[in-house]
Amino acid sequence: MTSFKVERLRINYKTLEEFKRFKEYGLQELSMLEDLQANIMENDSESPFYGIYYGEKLVARMSLYRFDKEFDKYFEPRQDYLELWKLEVLSDYQQKGFGKALVDFAKEFQLPIKTNPRVKSQEFWSKMGFQPVTYDMERDLGENPLVWYPEGVKEQVRS
Repeated sequence: MTSFKVERLRINYKTLEEFKRFKEYGLQELSMLEDLQANIMENDSESPFYGIYYGEKLVARMSLYRFDKEFDKYFEPRQDYLELWKLEVLSDYQQKGFGKALVDFAKEFQLPIKTNPRVKSQEFWSKMGFQPVTYDMERDLGENPLVWYPEGVKEQVRS
């Protein structure tokens, strides 16, 4: 099986140009571009984005945020957790293991992971071991989050 190198993406003009090839190019990237234009940012700035290059081309990316346990409304015992957003693989590179490599990278932190799946991606997340949570209208606000539980962690019981 092929292994892919997942790397933290640098916040720079080249990365933002690469993001324009992805369907999920949105407000977050635009605000990063505005920050770059307002301030000359270092090429090695901390970024929540991770990606996989195939040759010189960024073909898969995700954002990964760590939340403190005080904000945890999903996991028992309460703990720090990751939120995985904007997982996307360019269409010519789908079904080749790039998405799985990104999810496996996130799992290596051994923290619970929450994601809000895109339309028609349920099967992928299920294969990756993610499960739906019991829907809570106040907490989930119309989203249908999926979660991955590392060993020893389960769904938080809401009262």
